[in-house]
Amino acid sequence: MIGQGAGRLAQGASAPVQPGPPPVQSHQAPVAQYSAQAAQQYRFDPSEWVVAAWGLSKWYGMVLGLNNFTIGVRRGITGLLGPNGAGKSTFMKLVTGQLRPSQGRLWVLGEEPRQNTRLKARMGYCPEQDSFYPWMTGLQFVEYLARLNGMSVQQAGTAARRAIAAVEMTADMNRSLGGYSKGMRQRIKIAQSIVHEPELVILDEPLSGTDPLARVRIMEVISDLDRAGRQVLISSHVLHEVERMTENIVLIHKGWLLAQGNLHDIRDLIDKHPHTIMIQTPRPRELAAHLEGLDYVSSLDFLPGQLTVRTAMPEAFYRELPRVIARTGIPYTGLSSPDDNLNAVFKYLTEG
Repeated sequence: MIGQGAGRLAQGASAPVQPGPPPVQSHQAPVAQYSAQAAQQYRFDPSEWVVAAWGLSKWYGMVLGLNNFTIGVRRGITGLLGPNGAGKSTFMKLVTGQLRPSQGRLWVLGEEPRQNTRLKARMGYCPEQDSFYPWMTGLQFVEYLARLNGMSVQQAGTAARRAIAAVEMTADMNRSLGGYSKGMRQRIKIAQSIVHEPELVILDEPLSGTDPLARVRIMEVISDLDRAGRQVLISSHVLHEVERMTENIVLIHKGWLLAQGNLHDIRDLIDKHPHTIMIQTPRPRELAAHLEGLDYVSSLDFLPGQLTVRTAMPEAFYRELPRVIARTGIPYTGLSSPDDNLNAVFKYLTEG
């Protein structure tokens, strides 16, 4: 169900606020102070949740990154949705222990993450930003990070090849990272995040900047993780991307939790809003000729090197586009969207 108050959980959404055993006390890093009265009110067992947060806030000087965030993330794939700057990366850095909360409590797999090396070994993290040595090959990169996780040389080699095969990068694993495309870099980052077979995989904008075919493959990899019993927390600012992987979503806006619940509830809000998709290609008219016969394409506009598509059924269009690209061989250099749909949802939730 959808909640309309900023910072409040959706009605009917699961949240760790029911009476139960007292919070598990970690011997790891100290956490922010909180009132005894509030702690009594929000007692719960964090071991029952993949991620559990109560009153979680993070600020950077005068800038508020996350505000009074209370949430319970259950098993499976959970999509963290919000525009750029909403607080998604801040939340993920708190979950992975890279940041210390300014206020509130946070548990991941039943433990507090800050300065908890034991817990970090149970997690895999794919950051949004690239950080590579360009002279390394993809295989060397994944092997190196496997070694940092404590594997022997032989174990790291075997595990790295297995993880690279899972993301279908075996044919390119001996190429230098400096020559990888954006989609290849994203897949090799996912490979390093799963090389040690973690319980929880955290993917920060893994589809950002990738082409349609690379997006399809990355989505398949994420679905494979779910089928293998891994827990996945994935962030995106594009609704249709998450829609194809999970029905369990969390909406964040300006550091506030807007809603948590089933994706179909969100879909009901946005069906009436058209969706704009921009495809960068040197042959926009030729590509348009292959798309104009689709019932759900309402208009096609041309600019030099760009085709703009408007559709009321974005999920159907995004399924069909890779097939058209593969069948025709028409080149393209990028795919983007102003994401009017998601912005419409945020406007609805924040302004009514």
